[in-house]
Amino acid sequence: MRTKGYLLTAALLLAAAVSGFARKETLHIVSTGDVHGCYFDVSSDGGQRKHSLMSVKYYVDSLRAEVGKDNVLLIDAGDILQGDNIAYYYNFVDTVTPHIYPRVAKYMGYDVVTLGNHDIETGHPVYDRVAAQLAGFGIPLLSGNVLNARDSSLYFPAYTVVRKAGIKIAVLGFNNPNISAWLPQHLWDGLLFENLLDCVQKRVDEVIAAERPQMVVVAVHSGSGTGDGSVLENQALDLLYSLHGVDVLIGAHDHRPLVARKGETVYVNSGARASAVGHVEVSMERKSKSFIGMEFRPEVALLDKNRVDKDMRCRFASDIDAVSRYTARPVGSLKMPLLSRESFRGMCDYINFLHYVQIESSGADISFAAPLSFNGTIPEGTVRVRDLFSIYPYENQLYVMSMTGSEILSYLEYSYSQWIETESEHLLRIRPGRDERTGSDSWSFVGRTYNFDSAGGLNYTVDINAPEGQRIRIESLADGRTFSEHETYTVAMTSYRASGGGDLLLKGALIPDEELDTRVIGQLPEIRELIRQFFEKRGVIDSHDISDPSIIGGWRFVPEDKASGMLDADMKLIF
Repeated sequence: MRTKGYLLTAALLLAAAVSGFARKETLHIVSTGDVHGCYFDVSSDGGQRKHSLMSVKYYVDSLRAEVGKDNVLLIDAGDILQGDNIAYYYNFVDTVTPHIYPRVAKYMGYDVVTLGNHDIETGHPVYDRVAAQLAGFGIPLLSGNVLNARDSSLYFPAYTVVRKAGIKIAVLGFNNPNISAWLPQHLWDGLLFENLLDCVQKRVDEVIAAERPQMVVVAVHSGSGTGDGSVLENQALDLLYSLHGVDVLIGAHDHRPLVARKGETVYVNSGARASAVGHVEVSMERKSKSFIGMEFRPEVALLDKNRVDKDMRCRFASDIDAVSRYTARPVGSLKMPLLSRESFRGMCDYINFLHYVQIESSGADISFAAPLSFNGTIPEGTVRVRDLFSIYPYENQLYVMSMTGSEILSYLEYSYSQWIETESEHLLRIRPGRDERTGSDSWSFVGRTYNFDSAGGLNYTVDINAPEGQRIRIESLADGRTFSEHETYTVAMTSYRASGGGDLLLKGALIPDEELDTRVIGQLPEIRELIRQFFEKRGVIDSHDISDPSIIGGWRFVPEDKASGMLDADMKLIF
């Protein structure tokens, strides 16, 4: 009895002593962003996709198996509902079946989802429905800078509190504040968007005061930027350099993977389309109910395309089949291929096709259009619904605006200044290095190619020897009318462009932002729908059907011999 009593006393003393020491804990924060509908590794035409959320699921489940489900926090940073056939199908075709994304998010075990600008682009009926269905699964759709225009109350929740690894974590989410400059108002009617630099710290302070969390994570659908406060749509590094009380900052939007650190705050941007995830490993020591010595190790983890959750494909097989049947429907045929990459060289069937559809559909004098697919190919032969998404990947409407000749000229000068350069060994504005936005491995464009507008309906030249601002010489309209800088013309363009997207109207044509709405004189359906109607009306389309010079005009780089050689060299570098 004496011996047993002694051993029991010793054990109690040892337990009491041990309880005063810290115990090591590990938390893993995994983030995705700009998934753009890449939910499954099989595309709607039955082909294999390089990356998808199935790879993310495998990665996350491997972590969960290793460290425990309660030690992994999974967050998405926005742009989940637009960019692929399967998202489009459940956005606009089958609106009765519960939307595919909330079901995928529940299956994957997402804890938090953040709203992105392309999610707003789907319109109120879609993102309101998705938000409600996500909430039904206990997954909040966050956006703490989107307000009701009526009373300035929050339209979406600003934050949620989750417990992982025994820690009370506040997760805040925010959308891009530049939406009103990109999207027509009917898509975000009744909403206001606060500048992130004005509101994120305020929300963080409110949450810390109300919830007293042990860790704060902020997810923003905003690009990294340069940290100098100069670009409204890319404010993530601005936030990193200015926020207080935030442990982990997650960015998105610009499709560029990045890891950074400022003081005790770490930053991670996973890139796009589920090719990688952001991963922050948090090591800490638990002492009683508090945590000490937290260390944050951020990384961008590339995903193995061969390691996927195969059960996920089976779970959603009926959805994949339904979309495949829909997108396999023929709409017409092509007598020639459409190659978007040729748009960077000058006139080609792809860009001629866009100009022709926009002018014929709207009756406008002039069309502005850019290659919206960096290196897309629509082969000769039958064109199906799924091919329309390769021709035109976005849900932009066609708008018609009134512009003076001088504004059109300035607009084109600005566009080509983003596209080409002079006094250089290169004609195209390119730089060495991989471009995560497009997948180009060695060289990439400095600017966004979807802002490289050319004009249809005009005859003009672009002088590659002339300095910036003096390159464009407009000879006439396509129908032979004299072009005058003092006349007013009707111009067809995307709703993105008409709202100020890409700054071509604002910084190029120098039209004040508050004047843009007054310039809109016509609104037509989505451009992809107009393309579908064009195919169904014409049936078979050949090059000569879309290249009538009296309708789309013509343009070229001059001097042609010099431009041709430089373009050949630059195109080899990029592609």
